Amino acid sequence: MPDDARFHDFTDIEGLLRVPRLASVAASPGGRAVAAIQQADEHGARMVSSLWELDPTGEREAQRLTWSAKGESAPRFAPDGALLFSSARPDPTGDADDDAAAIWRLPERGEAHVVASAPGGLTLAGVAADGTLLATTEVLAGGTLEGDAEARAARKHAKRTAIWHTGMPIRHWDHEVSDVSPRLVLVSPEGELRELTPGADTVSLLNASADLSPDGRRVATTWMTRQAGGETRTAIALIDVQPRRRRTLLRATAAHQWSGPRFSPDGDRIAVTRLTASSPSDTSYDFLEIHPIGGGEPVAVDVGDVTIGEYRWLDADRLLVAGDLHSRGAVLLVDARTGRARTLVDDAVYASLAPAGDGSAVLALRSDMATPARPVRLPLQVRGRGGARPVALRAPGEIGALPGRLEWIETDVDGVVVGGWLCTPKAASTAEPAPVMLWIHGGPHGSYNAWSWRWNPWLAVARGYAVLLPDPAMSTGYGHAGLNRGWPRLADVVWRECEALLDRVLRRATLDGERTALLGASFGGYMTNWIAGHSDRFDAIVTHAGLWALDQQHATTDAAALKVRVHGHPDLLPDWYRAYSPHHHASAITTPMLITHGNRDYRVPVSEALRMWWDLVSAWPGAPGTMPHRFLQLTDENHWVLRPSNAVTWNETALAFCDQHVRGGAPVPDALPW
Repeated sequence: MPDDARFHDFTDIEGLLRVPRLASVAASPGGRAVAAIQQADEHGARMVSSLWELDPTGEREAQRLTWSAKGESAPRFAPDGALLFSSARPDPTGDADDDAAAIWRLPERGEAHVVASAPGGLTLAGVAADGTLLATTEVLAGGTLEGDAEARAARKHAKRTAIWHTGMPIRHWDHEVSDVSPRLVLVSPEGELRELTPGADTVSLLNASADLSPDGRRVATTWMTRQAGGETRTAIALIDVQPRRRRTLLRATAAHQWSGPRFSPDGDRIAVTRLTASSPSDTSYDFLEIHPIGGGEPVAVDVGDVTIGEYRWLDADRLLVAGDLHSRGAVLLVDARTGRARTLVDDAVYASLAPAGDGSAVLALRSDMATPARPVRLPLQVRGRGGARPVALRAPGEIGALPGRLEWIETDVDGVVVGGWLCTPKAASTAEPAPVMLWIHGGPHGSYNAWSWRWNPWLAVARGYAVLLPDPAMSTGYGHAGLNRGWPRLADVVWRECEALLDRVLRRATLDGERTALLGASFGGYMTNWIAGHSDRFDAIVTHAGLWALDQQHATTDAAALKVRVHGHPDLLPDWYRAYSPHHHASAITTPMLITHGNRDYRVPVSEALRMWWDLVSAWPGAPGTMPHRFLQLTDENHWVLRPSNAVTWNETALAFCDQHVRGGAPVPDALPW
């Protein structure tokens, strides 16, 4: 792509948010490559996905395959080379259900047509060698697949919105639970639907991961059951398609659960993740295992410090694993018989692994701190040192020169090496040192290792800020010891490591330690809230979706069972809550704070922001017009700011608030102009 066709102007926030984004990539048995690419619609109201044909050699430009206002996503290839995808686009035959995603089929030559549809939508989960498909759908609670259309119509016409709860959970991230029952269905090559899980209740297949064996005879799926005390456990169930019969393959216990089953190409084994239960002394750990379907000892995969992201079978003897590693990422090539792994590449974060049909390479999306997700081909026959060299495939959405420099910074904190990325504007000098932002990531199990469209440091760098992005205690990609350091969410441990790295970079004469801001979201928002009551070194603080009153949040989040299991009841641990709940330290806050929160956030309910806002406003001793704190409420957003137009408002407001209090800029207007 010519350089002038790439995006360059990072002062143009809306322009950046309109850059096409690679969402996934798929490879066909015959050597084709297709990507799902998202882009903001005309008004910035939502992201719309379309499918593009990529040249797997990296020589030719990508060609767009699909066009519709509803968009197309989740591409997969059928055994005959036809492209399968999900879309709620209108069906020209009028057979598909309106406004519900259907499974479509696009032959190599010809028009796309609907394979199957259902009132609750269909999401493709697996493809067998004979063309049989596995899909997920939903029916109204207590209903059946056959009667779902009529039941939905009656509910819609009556404007009935009540949900009858009989246990936990009742919410997940941004949507209610218990109004529908997720189900698995088999779709024949002719498009006929067959229910596989008629006995599933509203939580059995909640957020299930499922796979179809290559011969189409079996389905492996997660299966959730409610337990005493508001807990749930997730096992692995095996469903025989003929006759329809379900049994538990891997049982869940109080000590561990399971996720991510994937059949081997011979159908005799599954790769699966075993997740240990978190406790006050230990976080949850992931272990990748390969289990024989017929019984026997599993093979444990040694992934080293990699935090598992995804895995795909390459053939009956080899497994590909991608995940976070040392503030970057890696792809491992695993011997499925022994569990031994070797590193294929470890220079960046790789996702959407799609093995090429001839077994010579794997297609993937590659991203690092300086580059958004881009399609690449990774050769599997590595010669020499340094690992595989990814071959870039051409696709829309390339980024041009960045507005600053990126470098890795480390320091020692109590014998532990703590690192992070430093983004510095090109104009920073000893004569004009740059003001500095410290960003703390969420999770707490997360990492600054890849490009982010939601929190993009280069927007701040383009406006003259240096941005420090640490990977402190509990960050991913540093093995189980790294995940557990600072557990259970000990704010003082994380703050000590972040502050030590900040002090390390502020030794530079090109950075201005007298003009600083602190920003964070989710767990990072909790950290900013806690630090606000323990330090006055910053000129401004921006907190998004942050926890404020832990006694309130732990019982109202959608993950209440986990929070209460780890942190206990406030009456039983009053000292811990007094030390680590930010609201206990509200009276010590002197730094101007910008609170931002989405009303539909169920992971950190908006009640956290409402209570924090009341505590700050009601305690302000001066005239109302002199209060420096502000609250940006995003009424239709959830834990993330996903709508492009709202993302523009969020970025402009956060930067303007920092400009005002860090650089002495104009006050943010009472009525936002963006």
